[in-house]
Amino acid sequence: MGDARDCGGSGLAFEVLDPAPVGVAVTRGPAHRLVYMNATYRAQYGDPPLGATLAEAFPGAAQTRFDHVLATGEQMVLTAAPSSMAPADRDGEERFFTSSLSRISFGPGDHGVLVVAMEVTEQIATSRQIQAIADERSRILRRYQSLMRISAQIIWVTGPEGDVIEASPSWERVTGQPWEEFRGQGWLAMIHPADRAATLDSWWRAVDSVADVWEHFYLLRMADGGYRHFQVRAVPIRENGEVVEWVGACSDVEDAWREGRRQRLLDRAAAATADLTSLEDMLGALTGVIVPALADGCGVHLVTDLTGNVRGGTPFVAERIASAARDGLNALPTYSEEYLGSTNAFVTAVRRRRPILKRFPPGQPPPDLAPSGTQAWLAANGVNSLLILPVVVDGAVPAVVTAVACGDRSPISQADIALLSQMFDHAHDALSSAIRFQRAQQIALALQHSLLAEPPLLPDLRIAARYRASPAAAEVGGDWYDSFVLPDGATMIAIGDVAGHDLAAAVVMSQLRNMLRALAMDRREPPGEILTRLNIAMESLADGITATCALARVEPCHGGYRLNYAIAGHLPPLLVTPDGTGCFLLGAASPLLGFRHDQTCASALRPLPPRSTLLLYTDGLVEHPGEHLDTGLERLRQLAETLAREPVEKFCDKLLSGLPTTGLDDIAVIALRLPTHIPPANG
Repeated sequence: MGDARDCGGSGLAFEVLDPAPVGVAVTRGPAHRLVYMNATYRAQYGDPPLGATLAEAFPGAAQTRFDHVLATGEQMVLTAAPSSMAPADRDGEERFFTSSLSRISFGPGDHGVLVVAMEVTEQIATSRQIQAIADERSRILRRYQSLMRISAQIIWVTGPEGDVIEASPSWERVTGQPWEEFRGQGWLAMIHPADRAATLDSWWRAVDSVADVWEHFYLLRMADGGYRHFQVRAVPIRENGEVVEWVGACSDVEDAWREGRRQRLLDRAAAATADLTSLEDMLGALTGVIVPALADGCGVHLVTDLTGNVRGGTPFVAERIASAARDGLNALPTYSEEYLGSTNAFVTAVRRRRPILKRFPPGQPPPDLAPSGTQAWLAANGVNSLLILPVVVDGAVPAVVTAVACGDRSPISQADIALLSQMFDHAHDALSSAIRFQRAQQIALALQHSLLAEPPLLPDLRIAARYRASPAAAEVGGDWYDSFVLPDGATMIAIGDVAGHDLAAAVVMSQLRNMLRALAMDRREPPGEILTRLNIAMESLADGITATCALARVEPCHGGYRLNYAIAGHLPPLLVTPDGTGCFLLGAASPLLGFRHDQTCASALRPLPPRSTLLLYTDGLVEHPGEHLDTGLERLRQLAETLAREPVEKFCDKLLSGLPTTGLDDIAVIALRLPTHIPPANG
């Protein structure tokens, strides 16, 4: 190797190629004088002396090819070609080689030719013997394709300090980055932003410690703008004990990386759902597997088909029961409930039972792509693609999974969809067991929604209501809410809970709600008197029925708003002022309904500050077995105070997401938000 360096005089350290399993030779100048051959090349072509011209060393060589490469700089690849330079084998049979010729530079105006050769005589012989067999031909083709990958590798050279010092045609061909931008540390611009810091840190540590081998993986930007995973390896080249340069190679490992990731994610998904039995828990656990490995954000919605019976024909209720987002993104509330119109992409995906993938400029989602509460989140977090994936179990679609990519992350791809689908396919048996219970619950939920009235749309007051069914019960419950406007212009809101969790309780709930509305519309009287009459009317129902109720009348009064309320065995309403102060309204408490008592239910009056929020709720929101009720009420008050300035819909959603509920009971909440302006005085 000393002769090779002396003859070269270029500073190129050819000894790094000595152990190469392919033949490597280097010629210099128009006479093509041999300046380097590794052991493999000598074994293939013989052992002529260094310094000999190509014609002297190999009289039968096709020198015109060397002349063409030297003159034009064009790479020449000869695939499985017979060689006149190599001697025949012992039986006189012709030998075949796959080789490439590339021009290299020794200095200004001083060039040579690099030859890389691999003997494929045996493969050619085998191919000729079995070429009639189709599958064997395919195997040979794959072998040749694998062999030719050596020419697709990226080769680069840096100085001893780690900065790129030589142009790399292969880097420019793969990434599209020209030499002027590649040199020094410019190559970092082609590394994915998420990988740059770790790559640079690893590289400098290798350079500083003069590691024997540097190995790293990163996402590299391709000439078409996409990213692929590459493995990079580099070794230091030493002369007289000093590092003079680093030589590295980058290999495309995207396919292997995807296969490894696929298996890891499938294993993680199986482990995450192994000990779970409820559909909500299973789907929620899978969001933690999907983010951040496959997506920046993920949500799971249970879908209930209302068949057009609610809100003028809106067909679906989407109930988000789990969400996840990578660090740095705004979190979505775990729980939300929204009605979806027939044109919404969610509805389309469910009906077609096929995924829908939408790509768009970051932060500019098309309208009606997601539920309205999610649509604003897509814009705020720079989402560039959204996948809506129906979860099909035993022919039904109990849930929809959404996944998003944000900012500079590559948009969700068809390969990602295939992996997500496979993940849910692997969980099919477990999901199938859970779906039997879920189907009964969805029927109950659809029935429950049909019994509950939507809040009225008012010009000043804002009302939002939420009903969350117990994951542990498959029957319709007795929790209910109602809101309506009286003939005198006052607004009534009510909430109640009938004892029991079955169809009978739901029937009584519907009867009580209808009777309460009729009694309230009949006379202009305080809420306590309405509840008294309701208690008497309950005697016409089945024996042994008990229920709780909180009834509130909100009306303009003396330049502001006034609250008149009554409580029959129910939890106290919570009033939250816009400055974040909350208090429970403990007045006007009476026994629960269903027991005859002589006294009229009490009523209480209270002024309502502008922009304040009045919340009525059922016990499933705050009660925990073995815990004093005051602890749950205090937890509710503290969270509600932090949400005082949220829109009333988000106020309800974040309460359901933020409180640690047991899942053993249904939850109903209804909230009324006062306006900022002061209405005209009214008595």
